[in-house]
Amino acid sequence: MSTLSLTSAFGLLLKRDLTLAYRRRSEMINPLLFFVLVSAMFPLGIGNDPKLIQAVGPGVVWVAALLAALLSLDSMFRSDFEDGSLEQFMLSAHPVSILVLAKILAHWLITGLPLFIVAPLLAIMLNIPTEAIGTLMLTLVLGTPVLSLIGSFGVALTVGLRRGGVILSLLVLPLYVPVLIFATDAVQTAIVGIPTTAQISILAAMLVGSLALAPLATAASLRISLS
Repeated sequence: MSTLSLTSAFGLLLKRDLTLAYRRRSEMINPLLFFVLVSAMFPLGIGNDPKLIQAVGPGVVWVAALLAALLSLDSMFRSDFEDGSLEQFMLSAHPVSILVLAKILAHWLITGLPLFIVAPLLAIMLNIPTEAIGTLMLTLVLGTPVLSLIGSFGVALTVGLRRGGVILSLLVLPLYVPVLIFATDAVQTAIVGIPTTAQISILAAMLVGSLALAPLATAASLRISLS
């Protein structure tokens, strides 16, 4: 990989992860099915009151999205760790943080983008007003990459553990809470017709901060896990 340019290395690693995910389509679809089933079954548990469903709808969508992202996190580096590819990444002449960013982007394209695509249908089912669906989509496009970026740090710390799923959840879930709070509040605020500039700005700041810091922290964590 050292003979390639950084852009070529990034593109090849991204293509590799997407190709591997396509070959394991049954695993790739699990987070999406989980997201849809949780969102679809929740109204069955709370009754058919339209106002109640509308009130909890944004929270349902975002909790389901958060858990779906968490469900697929462990696969981000696991196969590379098991076949030795991860050690080769660490020995690459290119910055490890950039290679890590390619894998994070692949994870979001596999997990976050499908959730974004089906979210409008679930929003209609949960009685979220049409004028608030745009805000919901904006929070998803800003927030779901943050979930992948923050999650990569937790995965990197636990990739060497035989059963790291529980530890991964304990590490990552507290860091997901601010995204959940501000994203849900933005949609609920849009439902009542109040501007959501503050919440959207905070989510955008979280995305920029995570984009700047998470790949570096993940690269450092991988070095610790492989040492």
